[in-house]
Amino acid sequence: MTELSNKRIVLASRPSGRPSAENFRLETAPVAEPADGQVLLKLHYLSLDPYMRGRMSDAKSYAAPVAVGDVMEGGTVGEVIASRHKDFAVGDMVLSHSGWQTYAVADASALRKLDPDTAPLTTALGVLGMPGFTAYAGLLTIGQPKAGETVVVAAASGPVGSAVGQIAKLQGARTVGIAGGVDKCRALIEEFGFDIALDHYRPDFAEALKQACPSGIDVYFENVGGKVFDAVFPLLNQFARVPVCGLVAQYNSSGAFDGPDRLPILMRDILSKSLTIRGFIQRDFSEQRPAFYQAMAQWIKDGKVCYREDIADGLESAPEAFIGMLEGKNFGKLIVRLG
Repeated sequence: MTELSNKRIVLASRPSGRPSAENFRLETAPVAEPADGQVLLKLHYLSLDPYMRGRMSDAKSYAAPVAVGDVMEGGTVGEVIASRHKDFAVGDMVLSHSGWQTYAVADASALRKLDPDTAPLTTALGVLGMPGFTAYAGLLTIGQPKAGETVVVAAASGPVGSAVGQIAKLQGARTVGIAGGVDKCRALIEEFGFDIALDHYRPDFAEALKQACPSGIDVYFENVGGKVFDAVFPLLNQFARVPVCGLVAQYNSSGAFDGPDRLPILMRDILSKSLTIRGFIQRDFSEQRPAFYQAMAQWIKDGKVCYREDIADGLESAPEAFIGMLEGKNFGKLIVRLG
């Protein structure tokens, strides 16, 4: 395979605050040969996700950071073009975690075969992949919505939030979605079936949220933090549940946060309202994956869950698309088509 050339994007430097194009570097390298138990993949699609901003930092976290000079990490869909494992043949399509590059050698044990006839391959990076599973496990395990309860979802037009809202509706809950901009709010109602959609850019957002939740909030699915959480928190009901899977409003911040110390109020209400606020990583619930794949595939087939994808073309587009995603410029699951 030495005649093949691999394009890859590596972490050139760690960002301070908002990432910039200078934090990434495009390189070209020879394609490696697979060893026993490995396969060589030609990558077709790359997933871009908010968690990658954390991997660019060397701050202590739940996962090791990407080293400066290493390939940016990320989920991928690829085609087996050489195999040294009996369970994988040339032409198989697989889900892997091969990062921002066009070719990759991967251990067969870390791959999941995909069937293009069951669902579009890109869904393995979105509604039938990590974002969909995050929504499924976080909402049903921590949020536990009940019929008639009010579920509020931040970043509701994104791949996680849109799935959360639709799963909550299937449980009989009343859903309030929060997104940025008129078009995204329209999609919350017309595409994803939310009962109410609120634009967090409107100047009276906090008051509008209060009016949209006259009986308070029973479940708040947190993807954002910042001013959205500030508006939600006073409305949480007794025994409300708050699954926390993201804080995108804070990802580019560093050092101490400005503003008053809200911790005493937060702790008081956690106690007095018997709140459950739990952060989670989707791997915390890995035993639920088989049930998720079965349930979500059936919901999609039956038209009970829909999804939207935002496709960027070419590996070179990944840095700009990623930076834009952190600013809310994408609409739906952000995927790079490697071509």
